[in-house]
Amino acid sequence: MEPTRLFEFIEYQHQNAPLDKAFSTKYEGKWDNISSEEFINKSRAISRALVSMGIKAGDKIAMITSNNRSEWSVMDVGLLTLGAVNVPLYPTISSKDYEYILNHSESIYCFVSDQEVYDKVIAIKNNVNSLKKVFSFDQIKGCANWSELLEEGSKMDYDQTVSEMREKVKSNDLATIIYTSGTTGVPKGVMLSHNNVVSNVIASSKRLPLNIGEASALSFLPICHIFERVILYLYMYNSVSVYFAESIETIADNLKEIKPNVMTAVPRLLEKVYDKIYARGGDLSGIKKSLFYWAVNIGLQYQPYGQNGAWYELKLKIAKKLILSKWKEALGGNLEQICSGSAPLQPRLARVFTAAGMTLVEGYGLTETSPVISVGDMRNNNFKIGTVGKIIDGVEVKIAEDGEILCKGPNVMMGYYKEEEMTQNVMSGDYFHTGDIGEIDSEGFLKITDRKKEMFKTSGGKYIAPAVIENQMKQSLFIEQIMVVGAGRKMPAALIQPNLEHAINWLKENNIICDSLKNAIKEPLLVEAIEKEINLHNQNFGSWEQIKKIELTPDEWTIDDGHLTPTMKLKRKVVSEKYKDLIDQIYS
Repeated sequence: MEPTRLFEFIEYQHQNAPLDKAFSTKYEGKWDNISSEEFINKSRAISRALVSMGIKAGDKIAMITSNNRSEWSVMDVGLLTLGAVNVPLYPTISSKDYEYILNHSESIYCFVSDQEVYDKVIAIKNNVNSLKKVFSFDQIKGCANWSELLEEGSKMDYDQTVSEMREKVKSNDLATIIYTSGTTGVPKGVMLSHNNVVSNVIASSKRLPLNIGEASALSFLPICHIFERVILYLYMYNSVSVYFAESIETIADNLKEIKPNVMTAVPRLLEKVYDKIYARGGDLSGIKKSLFYWAVNIGLQYQPYGQNGAWYELKLKIAKKLILSKWKEALGGNLEQICSGSAPLQPRLARVFTAAGMTLVEGYGLTETSPVISVGDMRNNNFKIGTVGKIIDGVEVKIAEDGEILCKGPNVMMGYYKEEEMTQNVMSGDYFHTGDIGEIDSEGFLKITDRKKEMFKTSGGKYIAPAVIENQMKQSLFIEQIMVVGAGRKMPAALIQPNLEHAINWLKENNIICDSLKNAIKEPLLVEAIEKEINLHNQNFGSWEQIKKIELTPDEWTIDDGHLTPTMKLKRKVVSEKYKDLIDQIYS
């Protein structure tokens, strides 16, 4: 049986390569594992309970969780089996956004993970007429718990009704509405069918170099984001044991504990891992220090398939044995593949992680494309550093005259919920306009050069691609976040949030004691050091693209404060508004 609907992935796993530990979540310091069979039994109990509550095909059920957990996936399969629609929300958005999305989607039930999310939902519950009840995964006083549904569903005799509803679900039926930030500031709901996502999972699986039933994975990216959600279905399909990280702060400990074979990540997290390990070299001395930086430098020159020649491969073997292998050990020791998505990946990261024995491939896609359009794969010469791999099977890509990437295939969304005109604006026939600029080389590799809507012109009429410049500048250990500005101005400039830990340690080495970012950015020595770094990396760009002036921000850019999306991408509009005075100061 080849799955055609999302809830069939776990059934496929159970039939072909059942797992004793299909999904594992840590509660109060102890791992709780559920097998493939137990997962199916729980999801069926949920389906029966939802039938008793009057859930019908097409009904919308919202899901909000702070951390990935088994309950979310069980609920997902249980409701999809009935033809209901999963509406996942980011836990970090405001109550006002909750109110808008719950009303717009007409969600009738909402499942939340914890007290903090529950409080935000309850604050606006009376403003959402469709919302009947809120359930929680954690035990919360005054809130119904999802375990009540499990218990009730296990005793109910609605199997025939569930079976009849299940059979009526078609592959082209709506499965989920995922709300993404709109350019107007109002979230837009991307409608994805079962077939949109199933086709994407099956095609993407061909790029996963793991043996079915023999691998484990760590999951920590937001499950409400289509990237991680599709990865979880992919793990189900390929019988990969999934362990959910306790939190973003415990990833390092969870990696050592679980020793996974595969994981997904976003570039910013990988940059932090690289910077942290690289900084350790500074603590060494003598021959150990020289050897450390020699090995890292060998890693940074890496090219796949022996392209650097036999002499380089010999040096790499030595570097790996003496230094780079410890890099892999720090991430559990068994990590074979990391898939990066959501934002551009610096080539240096792909080189050094892969050189250390952890193949780091980059994928590309959008929520509207379910999401994968292309992804790298070390096998069959499908891996090329600096690209996002080759297009997956069944998907077509063409480059428009202005360089925009257009995508056609079974993965392209059904449309934006209740927004017919908005849907038509992003489609040309069957082709979806991604809003990204790119090119396909002679070997079929896709390369992303910038976001079309993020490109801007200076007052002199020169085009600037900010993401390319920012990605280059973030190679500096001094720079945590950077945003290039200058639309309609005479020159490009940048707002920079320094790396707090590195800045304070560097100032300490120069006999200057600082305890906060606010104080550190006032030090002329630090400003001068960062300007030198900017000038160094400016050499990679034309004179019109080079950053001429910078301003350092006094606070850290975070998801909670709205500077970054949940996958750590810049919210340019928000950052521009927050630091309007600094930008004006640059150009005054």
